[in-house]
Formats: sequence, C-alpha cells, structure tokens
Amino acid sequence: MRLGFNGATSMNYDLETDIRLAQKAGFELLEIWAAKLNKYLEASSLESLKQLFEEANIKPYSINSIEFITFKEGEDYEKIKSECKRLAAIAKELACPKIVVVPSPTPEGATEEDVIAESVKVLRELSEIAAEYDVDLAFEFLGFPHISVSTLGLCWKIVRETDRPNIGLVLDTFHFHAGGSSLDEIDGVDKDKIFIFHINDAEARERSELEDAHRLFPGEGVIPLKDILERLHRIGYDDMVSIELFRPEYWELPADELGARSFESVSRVLRGIYR
Repeated sequence: MRLGFNGATSMNYDLETDIRLAQKAGFELLEIWAAKLNKYLEASSLESLKQLFEEANIKPYSINSIEFITFKEGEDYEKIKSECKRLAAIAKELACPKIVVVPSPTPEGATEEDVIAESVKVLRELSEIAAEYDVDLAFEFLGFPHISVSTLGLCWKIVRETDRPNIGLVLDTFHFHAGGSSLDEIDGVDKDKIFIFHINDAEARERSELEDAHRLFPGEGVIPLKDILERLHRIGYDDMVSIELFRPEYWELPADELGARSFESVSRVLRGIYR
C-alpha cells in the first residue's frame, strides 16, 4: 500500500512544511488540507507549489475538504458548487486526483430516505462539475450522532446509488469505530470505490463521547485496526492509506518527530498484512 500523510495531522504547520515532513518521513502521498492550500496561494503560485511537490518527489493525492455539502439551499448551495469548481481546477493543475466531500448534519425531521435522496442528488451534481477537470470526489461519512451519514453501510449505499465513476468513499477508521460500523459492512463494499483510506486510533471512551481530539497514533488505542485491515485485504483493497489525526497535542510536536512517529505507527500496524 502507498502511505500518505494528511495535513490535519500537522494542523499548526503550513503546506510547505507538510511537503518537507512527508518527504523526510518516507511518505509517498500528501493529502492537502484546504485551508493550508488557500493560505499558500495567497502569496505564491500554483506553479511554485507544483515545483515543491516535484522536488520532494511527493504526490498530492487529495484536497480535504468541502464540508457539509448536503441540505443546502440557494446561495449556500451555490457556494458549495463554486468551491467544488475552484478546487477541482486547482486539483487538475496539481495532478491531484481526489477531493474529499463531507455530508451535513441531519436536519430536524429528516429520514434516512431523505438523507439518501439528498446525498445522491448533490453528489451527482458535484460529480458533473468535478468530471470537467477529471477529478474524483470521495464522500466521507462522519461517525458522529448528529451527522446525516455516519456509517460505512449508509455511505456505501449512497455511493452505489449515485452510480457515477468519479464518486467513491472515504473509509476512516476513527469514524468507522465512532459511528458503530460493523466489520461485515466492509465485505460488501467494492474495493475500487474506496477512494481514500484514513487510518488512526482512538481513546477508550464511549463512542457517543468521542471527538476528533481523541484520535491517537495507530496501534495506541482501542480500534480493531488489525481486523479492519484484514477485511480490507480480503476484498482486495491495496491502494493507499493516509494517517489523519486531529489531536492538538500532536500538533505541538516538532515537525520531524511528528512525521517519523506517523510513518512508524502506520508501518507497524500494516506489517504482517500489507507490508
């Protein structure tokens, strides 16, 4: 599997540092945090960013993310579509194949059928925008109770019904665990529709209490990572894995230490199954 680093893991550092950190640690791929990308482009050009990636021999893999894309109306929804177009144009220039898109909280009174219908409609519309730039959209379920798509099973149902070649999903082990997804749900997913695999661990808390700040380096928490990886291996998934952590205390680590610990923890967990 190709190893990637997600810019959320190093939130206090800028995009240039993320590229250097990923190179030094041994990663092949970088998931670009959108806010860092925007900050970089305020003062520098896309051409200079392309050069940074080329010099470091790091490939940009995704832009994270367009958040809360569903249940928007009027001007709010137009902003979502405009952001999709803007980021897709940037992604094409960078030869970055994916953009992550995230579902919204569940509106009061909305049923699962409402969530599916809305998600499919929006993903199909955004799919057409992204397709103009040869970019894929990776739909990421979030395992929090207030989010409209919080399990792998529901996310896969939506992606399957959307039925567009450039629409797939993100499987994040933290959200898989927090939302109560089951290992059996992995068995039913088409491996080619897992566009991004995020690996991380979590503290031993009630799932309803888990927040992003409770993420841990892989192998240091309670998520059954070995079981998840074995299921992914069983369905033939062997594309990429990216470490995504939102833990503030990790953001305070020196960049080189953060990169090294990230690479080592992912490699250790994969060992025996993928590496």
